Amino acid sequence: MAKLIDDYFAKHLGLSKKDATRLHEEYYKNYGLAIEGLVRFHKIDPLDYNAKVDDALPLEDVIKPNPQLRKMLEDIDKSKVKLWLLTNAYVNHARRVVRLLGIEDLFEGLTYCNYSEVPFLCKPHPDMYAKAMREAGVERPEDCYFVGTYLKLAHLLSSVNESSHLADDSFGNCVASQKLGWTTAHLVEEGVPEPATKASKYQIKTLEELRNIYSQFFKSST
Repeated sequence: MAKLIDDYFAKHLGLSKKDATRLHEEYYKNYGLAIEGLVRFHKIDPLDYNAKVDDALPLEDVIKPNPQLRKMLEDIDKSKVKLWLLTNAYVNHARRVVRLLGIEDLFEGLTYCNYSEVPFLCKPHPDMYAKAMREAGVERPEDCYFVGTYLKLAHLLSSVNESSHLADDSFGNCVASQKLGWTTAHLVEEGVPEPATKASKYQIKTLEELRNIYSQFFKSST
């Protein structure tokens, strides 16, 4: 994804590879999404960007059905909690990912960054969390339980890339959700350096640990 974004910056803004990477990183850091800087300052069509970046990713070669993840989600008692997706990606990308994982049918809804509405609304802006609550039909922040993920793949890519725009953006998302009153768990996978300061009350290495920290929502603990 980083390469596709850099290529898009270089091609559409006429930049060198170095300058494209620098500007990509600057926009990502300032706005949470590189595309927001493109739209804000360069009048780029966000849906064209989405087609050439997110939709162009060969996800079918990377993401496969995950039976263990599906089993864990199926073990959640849906009479006690509603499963909802919250992402800064556009709707196409979000649905594609959960479909490839084989878990699309287990979620009741999706709150995403709508590229057709400018300015964009995305995490960690408080209004994005408020939008998710509205769309999910939740009134009280204390009724929300959030899991933000920092995966090993993202860390490995960041380690071999000169820029830092693949760093752990989930840290800020978890900080923001907890500040708003959501019970928050930060997933930092095994093999990924742990943050010096925890982003939230809970920090986990696998999603299976949710069975213990959110045990009230599971039909069984194993």
